[in-house]
Amino acid sequence: MSSECNEDQNRTGRPPASSHDGAPEHEPVSPHKVLVLASLVLIAAVVLAVMGILARVHANGALEQRTDEAAPPTVTVAPAQPGAPVDTFVLPGNVTAYTDAPIYARTDGYLVHWYYDIGAKVKKGALLAEIATPELDRQVAQAEADLATAEANAGNAKIQADRYSGLVKSDAVSQQDTDTFVSQAAATSAAVKSAQANLQRLKELQSFEKVYAPFDGVVTARAIDTGQLINQGAGTELFHLQAIETLRVYTDVPQLYTQTLKRGMKIDLTFPEHPGKTYVGTLVRTADAIDPASRTMLTEVDVDNRSGELTPGALAQVHFKTPPTGPTFIVPTAALIFRREGLEVATVENTSQATIAHLVHVVIGQDDGENVQIVSGLKPGDQVIQDPPDSLIDGEKVTVVHPGSKPAGAGGL
Repeated sequence: MSSECNEDQNRTGRPPASSHDGAPEHEPVSPHKVLVLASLVLIAAVVLAVMGILARVHANGALEQRTDEAAPPTVTVAPAQPGAPVDTFVLPGNVTAYTDAPIYARTDGYLVHWYYDIGAKVKKGALLAEIATPELDRQVAQAEADLATAEANAGNAKIQADRYSGLVKSDAVSQQDTDTFVSQAAATSAAVKSAQANLQRLKELQSFEKVYAPFDGVVTARAIDTGQLINQGAGTELFHLQAIETLRVYTDVPQLYTQTLKRGMKIDLTFPEHPGKTYVGTLVRTADAIDPASRTMLTEVDVDNRSGELTPGALAQVHFKTPPTGPTFIVPTAALIFRREGLEVATVENTSQATIAHLVHVVIGQDDGENVQIVSGLKPGDQVIQDPPDSLIDGEKVTVVHPGSKPAGAGGL
């Protein structure tokens, strides 16, 4: 080993390190180098952080831009087509009977017999049904007996009162006894009146064993049969009676036309079940008030139905005549928006910043199912959204396309 150490010493010119010196010695690091290295590391970290922040800001901006571009709904618009001036308008009407009444029982019992079925025409006072009321009959008999007893007691009390009233003048009886018998006579007389009233009440209830028609009309429903238990009141409807010689037709007229309504004016009525035939009714009354929910006025048109051709519950087409109100427009039925605020149509409006949707209230005229006539609400040049989404709101930004075109930015993400 000494020879090897000598050789090492000869090559390096330095004596070999002793085995007890530990790790080999290194050249000490300069503080300047440490500071430079730390600065470089800090600069690299700052550069990486700045680059990450810029990349994130750029990504957020791009995402926000794409979101804004994709957020507005895409709608198809077309100009409202001008229509012919309106001098008539048609509204749906509900046909009802002139008088409509359910018939109920006023007494309890069992149905003995009914005399008219549905579709039967009856006159006022006609006997519709009979009800057996054995309990009520016994009550009437008891009330008659009570009345007889009360009358007998009253007669005896009156005799005693008259007798004592004559004897008291000669001081044969005391004034106190006389007053007692006079009071008994008055009390028994009042008991007679009470018994009479009770008997009259029971007899009136007994009279309800027979059910009569309250007016001329047609039986449209029969809900009872022979032997059925009948309870008084509105629990069980016996019959339903309607007077149909004159029918009422109710319809809601838009506010725009309310000033043209005159009581007594003649109104044409048509019915789907009578094609090609027109019935003439008379405007008899209006509500004289506008419904704030629908902006319409309820009107009643009466039509003669002595022929029996028309039926209550039907749907009528009510034809009103009116002076021309101005330009009208034709739009597809799909462009209409039905909401709580009323009937609306959506149009588009171009501003300096974006294209927005605008909801306008409209009044319709004729409707053929595919297209509808707008008589109020639109103006020339309005671009109407053809099939507006249900979630569309007034002032919302939209992306507009015309039929056959492609919206900008629709090629893909």
